[in-house]
Amino acid sequence: MQTRSLPTLPDTPAEARTGNAQAAQRVGVDASDIAACRASLRHGSRSFLAASLLLPREVRDAACALYAFCRMADDAVDEGADEAAAVAMLRARLACIYDPAEPASALALPADRALAGVVAAYGIPRALPEALVDGFAWDAEGRGYETLDALLDYAARVAGTVGAMMSLLMGVRAPDALARACELGVAMQLSNIARDVGEDAAMGRLYLPRQWMREAGIDPDAWLARPVFTAALGSVVQRVLEAADLLYARVGSGVAQLPLTCRPGINAARFLYADIGAQVRRAGCDSVSRRAVVPASRKGALLLRALVAVRPRRADAGWPVLSANAFLVDAVAATMPPASRHPCTPAAGRRSPAESVVWVIELFDRMERRERGEATRPAASA
Repeated sequence: MQTRSLPTLPDTPAEARTGNAQAAQRVGVDASDIAACRASLRHGSRSFLAASLLLPREVRDAACALYAFCRMADDAVDEGADEAAAVAMLRARLACIYDPAEPASALALPADRALAGVVAAYGIPRALPEALVDGFAWDAEGRGYETLDALLDYAARVAGTVGAMMSLLMGVRAPDALARACELGVAMQLSNIARDVGEDAAMGRLYLPRQWMREAGIDPDAWLARPVFTAALGSVVQRVLEAADLLYARVGSGVAQLPLTCRPGINAARFLYADIGAQVRRAGCDSVSRRAVVPASRKGALLLRALVAVRPRRADAGWPVLSANAFLVDAVAATMPPASRHPCTPAAGRRSPAESVVWVIELFDRMERRERGEATRPAASA
């Protein structure tokens, strides 16, 4: 799909003085590898990059390394001629990344070298990225999902894992906080599924719960052979969005357990992806003939909201772990944390909340002007 790329993300003067090399050194990754990871994300993953603007530099760099590997892995499976071979290659790469006898410098790809440094620095158990690759393997197998519970098992692997790893990057390993982080990942994946029904069908994939489709009077296999939007299909998409909404509502107590400087970035991801669902609803839940997009102006408003909502209430804490995510929380509990890290502690020269608000407003003003000026030009490939 053709999309317009996000403009190059500027550093503040303070970040420029600190330097990418120093930030990467604290993460344990070569600065050039981090730069390569950021470049790989710049022509796509716009919601991730927009949300990452509000993360502290060290966490942002580590997150870029993590997300670049995830994005590259996803693309390798989606675009490769032999999906099973692509999954096998991912497993081999992951084994090298976690091999203590394999120095990071010996890894061929920047994303692999960067991830090797990140998993060592932040104590990310191998079970998390392995579960992510399991989810890609399910895609390669062409699995369908009969029930919502089955779909949640898939979402836990391809997205709950990312939520758990992001929590570790912020130094948070408490089971309750991890449970909410995994749920945020699953909710975001459900938003994506609701948005991409038509695109997934074009690839021969169907993620909507088949039981729900039959209850709506739709034969899943017949629909996949000839995907068209109907009101009945819209009712199934609506149910997926409602399932996501229930999880988004639980996330606040987890955000409250994050370091204060990390909360705006996670809130941004939470609000941006939840708004994808709102955009789908505005289109009558038709995600077959169109694809919902959050406008740049709306993203700006959501990022400002993320900056303000840094002190969520914790009164809603205490929900049990979503059963699909339980194995992820258990994997972290069984792993010793690394030496104490405080990646979200404010650094000297870091911009204040007021400066952040002004900076985000200016950035999205530039984005809107750019989009208006390039409206008639060919869009860049995602």
